[in-house]
Amino acid sequence: MNNQNKFNELREKYKEFIYEKYEYSFDSVNLNIKYFFHIPGLTSFTPELKINREYIKIEYDEEYLKYLIFQIGLIELISYVKCTCSKDIIVGAGYINEEQINWLKKLYYNGLGEFLYVNGINIEQEELFNITCTKEEIKLPEINYNGVGNLICVGGGKDSCVSLEILKHEENNSCFIINGKEPSLGTCKVAGYKAQDIIKVERILDREIVRMNEAGLLNGHTPFSSIVAFISYLCAYLMGKKNIILSNESSANQATVIGTNINHQYSKSFEFEKDFMDYMNKFIKLDISYFSLLRGLSELNIAKLFSHYKKFHQIFKSCNLGSKNKEWNWCCNCSKCLFVYIILSPFLTKDEIVDIFGQDLYEREDLLKYFIEILGYSDTKPFECVGTYEEARYAVSLAIKNYDGELPYLLKYYKDCFPMELDGSEILKYNENNNLSEYYNELVKRELIRYV
Repeated sequence: MNNQNKFNELREKYKEFIYEKYEYSFDSVNLNIKYFFHIPGLTSFTPELKINREYIKIEYDEEYLKYLIFQIGLIELISYVKCTCSKDIIVGAGYINEEQINWLKKLYYNGLGEFLYVNGINIEQEELFNITCTKEEIKLPEINYNGVGNLICVGGGKDSCVSLEILKHEENNSCFIINGKEPSLGTCKVAGYKAQDIIKVERILDREIVRMNEAGLLNGHTPFSSIVAFISYLCAYLMGKKNIILSNESSANQATVIGTNINHQYSKSFEFEKDFMDYMNKFIKLDISYFSLLRGLSELNIAKLFSHYKKFHQIFKSCNLGSKNKEWNWCCNCSKCLFVYIILSPFLTKDEIVDIFGQDLYEREDLLKYFIEILGYSDTKPFECVGTYEEARYAVSLAIKNYDGELPYLLKYYKDCFPMELDGSEILKYNENNNLSEYYNELVKRELIRYV
């Protein structure tokens, strides 16, 4: 889809996007946060966050609370500015300096990389947005903050299940969920967490953005994991937590479009993880660590571990399409379903994996296009959170090698058309390029050794 002309026209007609202010208040139940964004001559947006006040466990500093709330708005606005890509973003809700502006420009550009590619928009990072701030600098006070325990971000897929299992003997754990979906809540409960230990934040999109999309303005993917990062940081502070723990694997670093830096999973990448911690350490200066427990693992390693955690097999879900109908099922028609099927297939019997999905996806001729994309024999990977080409090829090759009986359609297609790739030594090697402390690295490695 080539929307370059529409992009240019919208930027010319709606030159400014204004982050006007934020408001917060407490009622008997929640900390209520509202953001005010405005596109002059077009519309306004007022998205909201609701955080149960029972989660607040410390005597927080008011200035830090306000500054963290303000920071979230800088990321929340991505979901709204994309409809016009107004060239000038004017920040009137709080202060940011030139270094922060440059940091945001990088996030906006890379986080919208898929959006720009799919819409056929060609533009350089420095040209995409000008960001100006109209507020005076306010110095944060020096405070003593000594966090304890882990805030574990849970999405309901196999990866966060593996983190929950690895961390099950740690003390002072809490789970963190945005807009608690049934698979997310279910996996936390299966892992043994009680309701009071499951932190649910309600994020309310302004439906005006849906009207803008229906009116034909620009639309596409935004970096959701970056909003998770900033909201989880606020919650970790209010709860007095030491660590925010993600479940992003090493595979999230691979570009989605071959030969480019365009990555559907940019805000799950190690690059973003490091950038985020650098930003927080420099501008917030609280002793809170943000890292992915599974960064040293490939999707193959994670799938191998997950295959042993049978208690999660009937509750976990990774399908975005199946979640839209609120039935929280596997749609079995998308690339995400197929990838999860592929990556688990070497480690589960046919009956076990069909019991999870309800059918044998390797028999589905209509999934061939996705199959070829996942394997890396197309121009792009699917725009979904899927693993590397090497992992997919190795998993399929293992599945063929171990298969008992006549091969199903997709496995036979692979065997007939592509070389078998059965050397998994590099794929299964632990990746030391991560942000984990020695303690957490050893925790993950011990779990791997259990199932060698």
